[in-house]
Order: sequence, then structure tokens, then C-alpha cells
Amino acid sequence: MSKRYKNLLEKVDSTKLYGIDEAISTVKDLASAKFDETVDLALNLNVDPRHADQMIRGAVVLPAGTGKTVRVAVFAKGVKMDEAKEAGADIVGNDDLVESIQAGNIDFDVLIATPDTMGLVGKIGRILGPKGLMPNPKVGTVTMDVAKAVADSKGGKVAYRVDKKGIIHAGIGKVSFSAEDLRSNLEALMRAVNKQKPASAKGRYLTTATISLTMSPAVKIDTAEMLDLK
Repeated sequence: MSKRYKNLLEKVDSTKLYGIDEAISTVKDLASAKFDETVDLALNLNVDPRHADQMIRGAVVLPAGTGKTVRVAVFAKGVKMDEAKEAGADIVGNDDLVESIQAGNIDFDVLIATPDTMGLVGKIGRILGPKGLMPNPKVGTVTMDVAKAVADSKGGKVAYRVDKKGIIHAGIGKVSFSAEDLRSNLEALMRAVNKQKPASAKGRYLTTATISLTMSPAVKIDTAEMLDLK
């Protein structure tokens, strides 16, 4: 353990459950890297993702954005190609885009597709799937409203998905964001997750919640306060 990390640990009470505002204030005080660290929220849900009705996934537009520059690619045809370009998509295509991706050119962070192009997208599913880039209607990346999808992705849309252990990891901004902006982003994400609580889930829905930076220890958040965000 580095001296830097040991110093950061001294700033965090590992036995304490912090309120949301205090947790955000504390984690901002842990900034120590030479770059603008990402603020990561980790939610441990009492769900079993092996059951379809307990697979918690979705997407939410963070009010204050993500602080990242997002490159968006769109599979579309006809007038929808023009709509995507006008909305600010970085890459737009169909057959040519398939060939480009097959050649290893994946210079984008989000892939959006209109329903009538999913046959093309399916050809490269084995490439896109492992990279988490496969378009999905549940997160709004398979849609005819490509202009809105592009604008949302550019403006701070974050997709989230519970992993095999029932944990959701999501970036909610940068440490340079104000505490108010980080709180509004955290609330937006938590409200979305709370709305998806499955009726079949037993016991307490959220068991632990932590907030951390790219290179910092985690700060525990009071789950009761998080569950109150409806």
C-alpha cells in the first residue's frame, strides 16, 4: 500500500455510514491524482440476476452530465441517417459501418441503432457484446428517435446493469464537479434504480452503497437515505 493511499485512508472512517452530502464532501477531499478522477457509485442490491425479473438494468440521463466526451455511432437508413448527423453523431452508417467494425475500427463509446438495422448489427454481435456496445431497447439505444438518443448520449446518459454478484457500478461525474452537481447525479441514478425494485426481491433491496474516486478508498453511504430517494 502506497504512502499516498495510507494518507487517504486516514481521512475515511471505515466504520461509519455517511449521509449523502457528507459522503460526497468526503470523497471530494480524497482527490489526489494528477487527472480529474471519476466519481464512482457502487450499489450492492439484494437481487438474484439469474432471474429475469431481478435483472436490474437501464439508463438515466445525469442532470449535470458525466464530464466525459462521448463518441456516438449510429446504424440507420435513409432520412434517419440525416437526423443522426444533425443531432451530432460522430459516425453514421449501415453496411459500411459493419465492414468498418469487422475490420477492428471501434472508435466510439455508444452505439445506437434503428430497429430496421438490427439485422445488420446482429452480424457483429460477437464483436460488440463483449465490449458492452450492443444496442438494446431497454437502455434506449434501439430506437427510431435517433436524434433524442444521440442528444441523450452526448448530454450525460449513463447505462447501468447489475453484475452476477448483484452490484451496480456507475460513474456519476468528475471530482471537479460541485457537490450539488454530484448530488443531483447521484439522486437521478438512485431514483431510477429504486423504481426498478422487483416485487419478487426479498429483504432489504439495497444492502450497501459506497462512493469513491478512481484512485481512492470507498466511503460508505447510509442505505436508508438512498432508499428514500423515490
